[in-house]
Amino acid sequence: MKFSQVGTVPDAPRQGGPPWLLIAGIVAVVTLAAFVLYPSPSSVPEPFSDSARNETAAPDEPTPRAEAPMVPTRPASPKPPPGAPLPALPVVPNLVPRPPEVIRGAYAFIANNPNIAEYIPCFCGCETSGHSANADCFVESRNADGSVREWDTHGMACIICVDIAHQSQQLHASGASVRDIRTAVEAQYSNSPRQTPTPAPPSHSN
Repeated sequence: MKFSQVGTVPDAPRQGGPPWLLIAGIVAVVTLAAFVLYPSPSSVPEPFSDSARNETAAPDEPTPRAEAPMVPTRPASPKPPPGAPLPALPVVPNLVPRPPEVIRGAYAFIANNPNIAEYIPCFCGCETSGHSANADCFVESRNADGSVREWDTHGMACIICVDIAHQSQQLHASGASVRDIRTAVEAQYSNSPRQTPTPAPPSHSN
């Protein structure tokens, strides 16, 4: 009697091959983690540059004034003889908002003290007109003896010019030297962006 081969167990699947699907999944996860944890170089913030520091500076910080050109010491105009006559002041329609006696006093002080006024800088921007000191804002030209030949009307219409001359006049009356006056005026206008190329006073000046 022959037995039929019923219920034969089929062959089991072959094992031992590489798990490609699992490997592909691990590689994808590692790649994604590297992208998230390590951003590209373009996204890494760079240290502040000079321009960035300037943009983040306090807005109320004054703009430093550009240093005035260095001018060697030179002799001032001769000091006028005592009692030298002064030309009449010209009529100017728009005077600065200062009392008339202050304006007249500023002109008289500049006229009689070139040894001081020609070493005091001005800060109104008049260097663009060829001025080299506060004296140039008041005196256009002098005679050989130092007396005034012609006035400059610029000082009558410029409050900075008048204030500098008035400050110089007051400091001189208190006994300050030319160097002390210049130091005080420069300190007063330290935030001004402009300054005339004024020569330094002589070392022996009072």
